[in-house]
Amino acid sequence: MKNIFNKVFILSALIWSVSCNLDEVPNPNAASVGDFTNGASKTDLDALAVGLEAVMRNDLHFHYQTTSILARDYYDLTGIDPRFTQEILKGPLDNNGFITTRSYAAWYKIVQSANLLELATNNSITALTDAELNSYIGYAKTMKAYALLMLSSRQYSNGIRLDVEDKDNLGPIVSYDAALTGIMTLLNEAHDDLSAASESFAFPISTGFGNASDEDILEGDSFFLTAEFAKFNRAVAARTAIYQGDKTAALTLLGESFMDMAASLNRGVWHIFGQGGNDLTNQQFYIPNQSANEFMAHDSWVDDAESGDNRLSKVGLFMVEVEKDVWEPTRQSFDGLSADYQVRLYSSLTAPISIIRNEELVLLYAEANIGTDNTEAVAALNVIRNAAGLADYAGATTDAALEDELLVQRRYSLFGEGHRWVDLRRFGRMDEIPLDRAGDNVIDAFPTPVTENEVLGG
Repeated sequence: MKNIFNKVFILSALIWSVSCNLDEVPNPNAASVGDFTNGASKTDLDALAVGLEAVMRNDLHFHYQTTSILARDYYDLTGIDPRFTQEILKGPLDNNGFITTRSYAAWYKIVQSANLLELATNNSITALTDAELNSYIGYAKTMKAYALLMLSSRQYSNGIRLDVEDKDNLGPIVSYDAALTGIMTLLNEAHDDLSAASESFAFPISTGFGNASDEDILEGDSFFLTAEFAKFNRAVAARTAIYQGDKTAALTLLGESFMDMAASLNRGVWHIFGQGGNDLTNQQFYIPNQSANEFMAHDSWVDDAESGDNRLSKVGLFMVEVEKDVWEPTRQSFDGLSADYQVRLYSSLTAPISIIRNEELVLLYAEANIGTDNTEAVAALNVIRNAAGLADYAGATTDAALEDELLVQRRYSLFGEGHRWVDLRRFGRMDEIPLDRAGDNVIDAFPTPVTENEVLGG
């Protein structure tokens, strides 16, 4: 994998491993963190910027696995840790266990890295123009807002802290609605910064943003240009607006994003991975038909699909060699749960993972139009259906019917990407989550970790 993350692996690893105490984050080019915050060089700023993108991949798989299991997109039937078939499916979630704390800490590490980049930029001794400095700031705020949005989706009614810049004076835990308001404000600030930034970023940015040809990247774009990156910012803001229930704002934001119903649905921004000694691999690649890789799609995901839907290629029958060179599909079982189809979302350890792409934006556009322009909503849904090998939608065009169709298309287009759990919750349909054993329950939010202040450096 051709990327630049290995150049700053040591820095990003150190940022990841320490707490949020800024005085514990080392500067690889100077003696102390004070050189970051009170005199960062151009090299320092570039390392922090690239390190921010790199650290976004840490424990990414754990976020998607836990939210997908809660939604019963799929099950972890590996048997490696029974908490994935007991605690996470029955509850209550342990507020001091890794199922709760691991992703919580990971998202806040991204926030920490963004805060450090912004602080270092504002106090830099580097002779950069205001436009170049704005490129760092707009980038940092956008990535921070994205991390907070992902975190707020996990914590939901339990709330999050938006302000964690001062470890000795952490901001309050705010409600879900207040968190979304704060995230939108941050995205808008970032957009203003990007609008006043240099044409290109003043630092390197990976091929996940489309600044180089790479066969492993699916339909990358020119997001290394700040004006194009601003469209990525607007895409994240559109998702935020939809979560706020503000369809009018979402339509405006989608018009300012990279959404294009005539373009590839894979157009967008991606996490990239590599197998070099200083890189990370895609931990959501499950080796087909191999023991300890039994991440298995819920039966209903296959059973409910329309005939001919090519998105079923995201799973495959789990095959077992019953005798030499003779393989047969074999249902996998563990702890009273069973399934036939293994999750095969990604084809290799270096396959990219979408941060946000055109397919989701077209679905957001369909949702935003339901209730005001149902004809346009159907047109958007047909883009998704046709790309999946399905005929145009032929059902009723009432608001309720189109919401049903929207959720079906989101279920198959965004399978295993953490959206199903959020979608069923925001549409008040958590009762549609299947419960396959006595004692299983629906869980709608992760608890606030009991060690939250410690995790945040307090």
